[in-house]
Amino acid sequence: MIKTLLIANRGEIARRIIRTCRDNGIRTVAVFSDPDADSPHVREADFAVRLPGASPSETYLRAGLLVEAAVKAGADAVHPGYGFLSENADFARKVQAAGLAWVGPEPDSIEAMGSKVAAKKRMAAAGVPTLPELDPETVTEFPVLIKASAGGGGRGMRIVREKAEFADALASARREAESAFGDPTVFCEPLLEHARHVEVQILADTHGTVWALGERECSIQRRHQKIVEESPSPAVTDDVRKRLFAAATAAAESIGYVGAGTVEFMLKGEDFHFLEVNTRLQVEHPVTEFVYGVDLVEWQLRIAEGAKLPVDVPEPRGHAIEVRLYAEDPANDWRPASGTLHRFHVPGDVRLDSGVEDGSVVSVHYDPMLAKVIAYAPTRRAAARKLATALQSAQIHGLVTNRALLVDILGNEAFLNGDTHTGFLTEHDFTRTVDPQPFALAAALASAAGRRIGHLPLGWRNVRSQQPKAKFLFGEELIEVEYDPKQATPGVVTLDLDGVRTPFSVARYGDLVEVDSPRGSVSLKVVPRFPEPETKLAPGATVAPMPGTVVRVSVQQGDVVEAGAELLVLEAMKMEHRVLATSAGTVTELLVSQAQQVNAGDVLAVVEEL
Repeated sequence: MIKTLLIANRGEIARRIIRTCRDNGIRTVAVFSDPDADSPHVREADFAVRLPGASPSETYLRAGLLVEAAVKAGADAVHPGYGFLSENADFARKVQAAGLAWVGPEPDSIEAMGSKVAAKKRMAAAGVPTLPELDPETVTEFPVLIKASAGGGGRGMRIVREKAEFADALASARREAESAFGDPTVFCEPLLEHARHVEVQILADTHGTVWALGERECSIQRRHQKIVEESPSPAVTDDVRKRLFAAATAAAESIGYVGAGTVEFMLKGEDFHFLEVNTRLQVEHPVTEFVYGVDLVEWQLRIAEGAKLPVDVPEPRGHAIEVRLYAEDPANDWRPASGTLHRFHVPGDVRLDSGVEDGSVVSVHYDPMLAKVIAYAPTRRAAARKLATALQSAQIHGLVTNRALLVDILGNEAFLNGDTHTGFLTEHDFTRTVDPQPFALAAALASAAGRRIGHLPLGWRNVRSQQPKAKFLFGEELIEVEYDPKQATPGVVTLDLDGVRTPFSVARYGDLVEVDSPRGSVSLKVVPRFPEPETKLAPGATVAPMPGTVVRVSVQQGDVVEAGAELLVLEAMKMEHRVLATSAGTVTELLVSQAQQVNAGDVLAVVEEL
């Protein structure tokens, strides 16, 4: 019986596992890197062990360090969560060799599915439909999908539509796969346009029982990373479901699978093809828990203790939808964002699986996902409405996020009709425009209320020659408002907008002002009356959009480049980001080299216009 469990992970999945352990009387051990020292998962665990270092390669990816931590803390079992070493057979073996229980499938099963190339061959032999594998060295027909053999989550994955793009995409995919999984091996498949990404949750015990716990649809993706997941899929008929479950069960039985896992497929019409087996818990597991009324983490623990699954699979009820809330900037090609999250509150009857809270610092070292928000209801449309309302009402202060995109997807008629596929985001325009004027006016009134002296009227002056004014930056746009002093508080302002009374909640953090209302949420920056002198950049200077590591320098000093040419590639938050020339010209200065660490705003290169 498990008494003390070390969780070899961080953030929201660590907190998720801690919650179930607490409910079942199991003590927990957290591990943490230096940037994670004050993270919620560290505080919530019974014990915590520091992993010296900052980056994943220094900490959460060091199997020996994690096993040492488990032994030091007196743990008798290890749960790997997902990501990091969760699908690493060598780590599982090290855990078992130390006399600890491994909460997951046997290392041989992990190894069998660890290489997607080998896994496809094995599944084909088991009768599971598969797509043909294409050798990256000889591929000639396009479009194709490049995929990392050793991992998932969109890392090391590229769509290539033209032969001329292939070599660069292949090199980039290999670099990203090496960075994320320690293995640069990639392979190619034909790209299935307008197909759906559908997966089956499996749960298997050590006594030969395998459950197929329904399907999830995860088709809405950006950069091959899922952002909306749901169960059941609106496209799966009873006949397709029966065949999907049979294929998933055959896949599990062919590798002697034990524990929770996922068999993923691409579905087009009523035909489907095997993608991979994820030998771990999935990020989107909560939607299955809602629909089937089970706690998958609890079952992982019970199976690791030798428990038997009941013969009868639970019956599904209702519909659940999950969205992934990321810290990323929609105005800058969805670049990951880092910094302090001053306020984080999601109201309503929804489940929030989050690794952050008020005051959390989002580091550049890890994935920028802030939370998963999940809604359950009797029908799909009701779940979508409940989830959209909760997101709209949330207070997320200090970081830009993909919240508006998620709300717009949930209200999109094509989504509500179930017309989804992996190209959904490219097929629909989710560009949103917001009028910042009322938000700026509310911010100005709230600020004035905070400056009120005693019982003097708001905005009172001895001599009033002009209306009070305030200036803010909304992104790069300067907003100037005049306002009539009126009754307001520093935190809440109610405006009459075209005859409709609308409340605005205002919070200020230094020069940052966050304004939330039923009309949406806006971040503003106060323009000081006497601004500090600014450092002027040289014409043509290209600066780092975020902290990161230079993984490739694509030009040399003296090169003549076209507008849009790649100057270099940065890696940040486990993803590659191309830095491009904004205009045609000559590279007169190149200020970085490969493997160099840079900070946001650092000058990387100077391109002098022709």
